[in-house]
Amino acid sequence: MSEKTVPKKILIVDDEPNIIVPLEFLMEQNNYDVRVAANGEQALEVVSDYDPDLILLDIMLPGIDGYEVCQKIRGNPKFKHTKIIFLSAMARSIDVAKGMELTADEYITKPFSTADVVGKIRALLEEDQDL
Repeated sequence: MSEKTVPKKILIVDDEPNIIVPLEFLMEQNNYDVRVAANGEQALEVVSDYDPDLILLDIMLPGIDGYEVCQKIRGNPKFKHTKIIFLSAMARSIDVAKGMELTADEYITKPFSTADVVGKIRALLEEDQDL
């Protein structure tokens, strides 16, 4: 009898339903356990309760922006293994550099290819299992 593997937990943080809905569907199709947050404050609450393996994080959010959310998560040792992928329309090299400086694991610009997002998520989560 094979052991049932526990699905990886993914938090999607974005305030646009046209981004959230397809991403949530795509993650569920790939057997991930998914939660959604529509703003930075909500994201921080969900992170502390849900303890996701990976966060898809928009930068331009109402209230606390994605950069600050990333800083707060990275500042908490409890979440040192949580992977963070920025998903943002902010595509200038200075924006990408700032995101990577905050120790995000990836930075994907909108519009994005869903196959690209799934590939990067898979690669980051598998890399985690190799440790």
